[in-house]
Amino acid sequence: MTLLRSLVFTLWLYLSMPLFAVGLSPALLMPHRYAMGVIKAWARTVLFGLRWIAGVKVEVKGLEHRPSGAALVASKHQGMLDVVALLAILPDACFVLKKELMPLPFFGWFAWKTKMIAVDRAGHAKALKDMARQARERLAEGRQIVIFPEGTRTAPGAPGDYKPGVAAIYRDLEGPCWPVATNSGVGWPAHGVMRHPGVVTFEFLEPIPAGLKRGPMMALLESRIETASSALLEPKAALAHSDPA
Repeated sequence: MTLLRSLVFTLWLYLSMPLFAVGLSPALLMPHRYAMGVIKAWARTVLFGLRWIAGVKVEVKGLEHRPSGAALVASKHQGMLDVVALLAILPDACFVLKKELMPLPFFGWFAWKTKMIAVDRAGHAKALKDMARQARERLAEGRQIVIFPEGTRTAPGAPGDYKPGVAAIYRDLEGPCWPVATNSGVGWPAHGVMRHPGVVTFEFLEPIPAGLKRGPMMALLESRIETASSALLEPKAALAHSDPA
């Protein structure tokens, strides 16, 4: 039954993309809030299907720490759900993403229209400067800049390899950084079609204050995210083998 529900949800997911991107493409010609509204509506549609088709419910903890205005958000990254959920949870999320995604039809168009921060990973120092510049511009617009410090998805429980890009933005913006922990990979793994019924959690943690040096900032960020994400795994460990049907 879990496999069948997972397959139906996968169909729901991949049908929703062209339906929103093509059907609501006129939003690309309208102000930012309309294009962002399309993306957020799509994210909520995916979460609706995830819960009622695949049986995976998303809960949010630490709402007292969730930023509502301009902010730098650094999140644990275990799969696609991290993007979908944070699009739905945050008021006006701006993701740091690979430049290679921008030319993709519809996805890239909406990413361009909503001013997502595209980064050339091969650009090294120049890429960091360009990322920081775009981040300053988005922050001035009151948006929540979302970066995955690990740079790629990691399996639940696996140690992360934190990259310095987040520290560069943090230093340049001279503001706090809001860490986010999650166990999303337990319910929606990075690979394959299986979705495991249960509850996955996104937890906003106490923000890291502005002004820390790169080393202490990175150490504190990794410690908070990894400790909280590991704690979220403990009561959820049985999810990967559960099937309420």
